[in-house]
Amino acid sequence: MKLIECPRDAMQGLENFVPTDAKINYLNKLLQVGFDTLDFGSFVSPKAIPQMRDTAEVVDKLDLSTTSTKLLAIVANVRGAEDAVPFGQIQYLGFPLSVSETFQQKNTNKTIAEAFGEVAEIQNLCQKKGKELVVYLSMGFGNPYGDAYSPEIVEEFTEKLVQLGINIIAPSDTIGSSTTDEIKTLFGHLVKKFPNVEFGAHLHAKSSHTPKKVKAAYKAGVRRIDCTVRGFGGCPLADNKLVGNLATELVVSELTQLGVNLPIDDLKLAQAMLASQYVFG
Repeated sequence: MKLIECPRDAMQGLENFVPTDAKINYLNKLLQVGFDTLDFGSFVSPKAIPQMRDTAEVVDKLDLSTTSTKLLAIVANVRGAEDAVPFGQIQYLGFPLSVSETFQQKNTNKTIAEAFGEVAEIQNLCQKKGKELVVYLSMGFGNPYGDAYSPEIVEEFTEKLVQLGINIIAPSDTIGSSTTDEIKTLFGHLVKKFPNVEFGAHLHAKSSHTPKKVKAAYKAGVRRIDCTVRGFGGCPLADNKLVGNLATELVVSELTQLGVNLPIDDLKLAQAMLASQYVFG
């Protein structure tokens, strides 16, 4: 089981800029917890996401000497990918590809067709530079815009991504509307249909709904789950009241109850949770 800690997702919607030194201190604590991957920042326009304007500075100050945790940075276009790939510390690039045409425009100012073109170019760049591309299927469980949605559409997107050589795909519940039955149905089908793909679950949920969503994803065969300490975050471009990410501490608790052996240092996690108050209050 891989846990992907997402402080970038948690910080990006904050109104007040988190000082660079505070980001670095917090991220370095998270690097000691035992997560598989840290989604730490993004190479996007500072006009769109001003909170992440210091990502290039942050990455060079992270202490990777005593951790096996890998780094993931989000990009929204080829230019962002070109900015990210020179950093040897970064193993993964993440790209948000929306199942909703409306949200793709809001999130990256491109059509879905144009976004697929970007994915192809970024995938080619990643292969040349020794990186791996993770594609997030935003609005993967429906959308608030009235755009067409069905599990079959998600399957079609997945098929196209597989043809491009994408091996890690994460359907994302961008607005937190998914039910446990929808999670079981979608992931259960995708895992069986594409056995060579590593499917991740990037879900948003209230704390009371988190354990059952984690259980549903795990029982459906998901072995990669995104989470955030104390459940902070939510997409600032989704035009809805933010629903937080799955709280890391609740994800760890639920998976442990399900008998999953996680490489998480409980003391380091507690220290990171304490440190989070200086970032999020």
